[in-house]
Formats: sequence, structure tokens, C-alpha cells
Amino acid sequence: MNNILKKRILADDMKELVVESPQIAKVRKAGQFVIVRANETGERIPLTIADADAEAGTITLIFQEVGKSTMLLGCFEEGDSILDVVGPLGKPTHIENFGTVVCMGGGAGIAPLHPIAKALKEAGNRVISIIGARTEDLLIMQKRMKEASTELLISTDDGSFGVHGFVTDILQSLIDKGEKINLCFAIGPIPMMAAACRLTKKYDLHTVVSLNPIMVDGTGMCGACRVTVGGKTKFVCVDGPEFDGHEVDFTEMVKRSRAYLPQERESKDRFIHEGGCCHK
Repeated sequence: MNNILKKRILADDMKELVVESPQIAKVRKAGQFVIVRANETGERIPLTIADADAEAGTITLIFQEVGKSTMLLGCFEEGDSILDVVGPLGKPTHIENFGTVVCMGGGAGIAPLHPIAKALKEAGNRVISIIGARTEDLLIMQKRMKEASTELLISTDDGSFGVHGFVTDILQSLIDKGEKINLCFAIGPIPMMAAACRLTKKYDLHTVVSLNPIMVDGTGMCGACRVTVGGKTKFVCVDGPEFDGHEVDFTEMVKRSRAYLPQERESKDRFIHEGGCCHK
């Protein structure tokens, strides 16, 4: 169980693993995630289910190598097994025919956006997806997002592909053109989600964000993933991961995400110094 059937390198430090997990594949819904532990000494990390195939009994995990745990997972190859894959966790995305939905994804956030856009399109929505990255080389899942959307628009920070700018610039242009938008989703780095919500709030455009804070057990017991939404404490693992973006305290979330940066850097440096992939 949890055997890796396929591995792909999508972009710089971005990996895709197709993992054998028939029980999760059968019941998972858009917006849900799993908690993964690579081996007995590995930490528990949340990863959104980017796709699933119930018939094949597989789930697709896409992640960026930013610290020791994701670097360790990135060392795994086809034929290897992940020790723990627990899920599906979190509340699934509420899917219905809203009308026209804009789905914005930045960087690694494109991966969790994919199943949401796909489910929204299948429910009859007109899905305008806007994806972006710093450069063309870092863009992922373009073909799959195009298939999951009615229309796909792309931006890059440096102008190497698509619109020169941010996903919010494209959204602003849609609003300026008078596009009737019924709902927005924004998933990506905290600054990108915060910027998207500042923009949509000006137009009273309901926006859903999917949060990915520090998380340990994934059952609401440890409290590590707490965020403030609408002035109240919420646990992302059981109350989310999706929330009304206009009510999220992004300033607090940024501070909490940086709480263990020194320890994370030390762990990453030690992992590299001690041989990296030999630990798997």
C-alpha cells in the first residue's frame, strides 16, 4: 500500500507522485487533503489531493521541495512506498452551479485548484481559470487546467509567458471589461491570496481561499493549524481548509507561518549535509 506508481518532475523543485491508495481514491472529494509521513523519522505534512482515479485506485500528490520533509519525499522513486498516507481530511469544496466562477492559482497552489475547477466545470459552471508563476519554467499543470476550465488565462511575474504581471492583474481586467463573476477561488502563496481578497472585497465578490498552515495531526487536536477567521479561531484541518477569504486574518497567518523558520532552515541544512536522499 502507498506504493509510488509514477513520478514526474513538473518544474524546478516541483514533483508529482501517483500513489496507490484505493480507499482514499474511492471517497475523496475536491478540496480535501491527506497527511503524509515519508518514513519512521519523517514529520507529518499535509498535501492536497491534486487528482484521483477511483478505478485505478490512485491519488496524485504534487508538492514543492521547500524543507527537509518535502525534499525527503522528493527523493522517493517509482516502486518506493510512503510509510503513511492518511485521509481524506478536511471539508470538501461546496460544489453547485453558481454561474461564472473564477479560479486563481499561484505556483504550487495550482495543484489544489485543479480538482476544484474540474468539479465546478462538471457541475455546469463557466470556469475561468487564471494561473500564474514567477517564470514560465515554474508553471505547472497547464494542459490539465485547460481541460478543467472553460477558459484558461496565464500570467508570469517576469512576462516570459502569458500576461506580464500577476493573476490579480488578469482578474482586474476581467472586472474592468464587465465580466459577470458569481464566485472566486484563490489558492497559492499567502501574499497572493491576500492580494486577491483585497481586490475582490472592493467589488463585494465572494472569494474562497484554501489555507495550508503548519499542521501536525490533522484531526483538530494539536491546534497547530489555527487561524483567525471572522475574529474567531478556526482549525484548518477540521474547519477548513477552505474559508471566506474576506474574513481571514492574513497578517496573523504570515507571522505564524514564519514561527519556526530558524529550525526549518537548520533541519534542511542538516538533511543536505548528511547526504539528503540517502535517508529515505
